[in-house]
Amino acid sequence: MAQPHETTSTKPPGLRLFRGDKALRNFQTLALVLTFLAYTCFHMTRKITSIVKSELDPQTRVGSAWGRLHTRNTLNVGWYPFNTSDGSALLGEIDVAFLAVYSLGMFFAGHLGDRMDLRIVLTIGVIGTAIFTALFGAGYWLNIHSFYYFLIFQMISGLFQSSGWPSVVAVVGNWFGKSKRGLIMGIWNSHTSIGNISGSLLAAALLKYGWGWSFAIPSFIMALVGLVVFFFLPVSPEVMEIEINDGEINSDKDTAKEPLLEPGQEVKHKAIGFLEAWRIPGVAPFALCLFFSKLVAYTFLYWLPFYISHTLSADLGTHSSLNGNSRALATVTAIIDGTGSVGAAIGPLLTGYISTESWSAVFTMLMAAALLAGLLLTHLVCAELKGKLSSVSKCVATCSDEV
Repeated sequence: MAQPHETTSTKPPGLRLFRGDKALRNFQTLALVLTFLAYTCFHMTRKITSIVKSELDPQTRVGSAWGRLHTRNTLNVGWYPFNTSDGSALLGEIDVAFLAVYSLGMFFAGHLGDRMDLRIVLTIGVIGTAIFTALFGAGYWLNIHSFYYFLIFQMISGLFQSSGWPSVVAVVGNWFGKSKRGLIMGIWNSHTSIGNISGSLLAAALLKYGWGWSFAIPSFIMALVGLVVFFFLPVSPEVMEIEINDGEINSDKDTAKEPLLEPGQEVKHKAIGFLEAWRIPGVAPFALCLFFSKLVAYTFLYWLPFYISHTLSADLGTHSSLNGNSRALATVTAIIDGTGSVGAAIGPLLTGYISTESWSAVFTMLMAAALLAGLLLTHLVCAELKGKLSSVSKCVATCSDEV
């Protein structure tokens, strides 16, 4: 039988009426769906700023024959102080501040989640993020042009967002054992891509009404999800008073895999310290691996739409098939970002299936994907190098003529 352990979690109010329903699968499904929706909302609101950047700072400053090009823009003049000469730098500072607070908060969120009711922690994170994301967008209606207003509210939003990932992972881990966790987590992890896609589409669709609505409506949706989490999220079998055989959750068919704890070490259901967690073998390498991976991922997450609609517009504007049609940029942007998001959704899904067979195969898949990504850009690299070499040759020829 599953061993009971001391917990501060309580039954969600919405499930106290269903005391007779002890079906494990029902609670597992409910936990998966609610944590999926919660983290989808986190990524949905996180994606908004990357879409709204082009409204706040609509002008490009690229050195090209076309000079300043504009995307289709409802405001045309942007929003002070982001439409000034250092607007892009200010937007970058807001992103840095958000992610700095988010990353620092993440270290303490997990520590807090081990000692508090995960349902409460996640609810506070979801609703808190919704409130401060909405307050960021409220600057549109309140006609606020203070950089520090947007900076502070985005930092507070990052602090609330940091509670999301440790909480949802802990809840899912409570309901599923190692033998099934790989496949389930692979499918469940598509919340990241779905959140990014839905956030992009929703924010872009609302821009024509004013950029404030791109923050307000997703925030309202997220707040509703937060309430559902509070009333219905089952944190663990122990909290729901479900008696489970060890084989139902903790079974691990692959006995060849090295356990996290040494053989014979007694499993104690208690929280561990921050430094103690860092000393667990494998934690530091995986943490640093994710550091570099997210460095790349979040650069694309926050700046790819801005890059496509601005810097890339110089190249697209000169393409003969467009004839300078700036409205075509929206379609091009949607195709590039949408295709990338589909790949981001398929990746975790494939990983879930492949990891049940071999993690080596997962990394082989990733290397193959990276190789294909590089090969698809080969012609652009060659064209760029050819252009550089041509410029150098002309420069050398001119110098020779002068001599």
